[in-house]
Amino acid sequence: MSTITTTPEQPTGDKLSRRRALRNLLGIGIVGWLGSVLYPVVRYLVPPPLGEAKVSSLKVGAVSDVWEQPFRIIQFGRSPVILFKDRQGTYRALEASCTHLACIVQYKEDDNIVWCACHNGKFDLSGKVVSGPPPEALEPYDVNITDSGEIWVSRRES
Repeated sequence: MSTITTTPEQPTGDKLSRRRALRNLLGIGIVGWLGSVLYPVVRYLVPPPLGEAKVSSLKVGAVSDVWEQPFRIIQFGRSPVILFKDRQGTYRALEASCTHLACIVQYKEDDNIVWCACHNGKFDLSGKVVSGPPPEALEPYDVNITDSGEIWVSRRES
């Protein structure tokens, strides 16, 4: 007995190109669908960069205002600033975020220092580190009092 073997019919170029075209079309559709689903999710998870307000001077108030506290924290653009009146009656302003872990500092009138309560960091009235873990000094700001008695805080020119 002899066996007859037949070879399967080879697809013609027309069938092969249709199959390839459908596969490519399906792949493009899946990639497009994934992009339309993932793009909004990624845009939600990655926030846009926030622009900082360019503030060079800020009117705080009048000298005649009575402060209940020995210091006042003011918002200078996106940065907090501490404004206080030292023992000699001079108004001073410093960056209010401690350079160690960005805790808000306070003015201790009794010790005549600027103090960070987080890790007992101490700064002198010009912002230089006296003791504790802060690695850098606080940025000083200029305080100007106008003839009409208004207090203005300004960023120092570098």
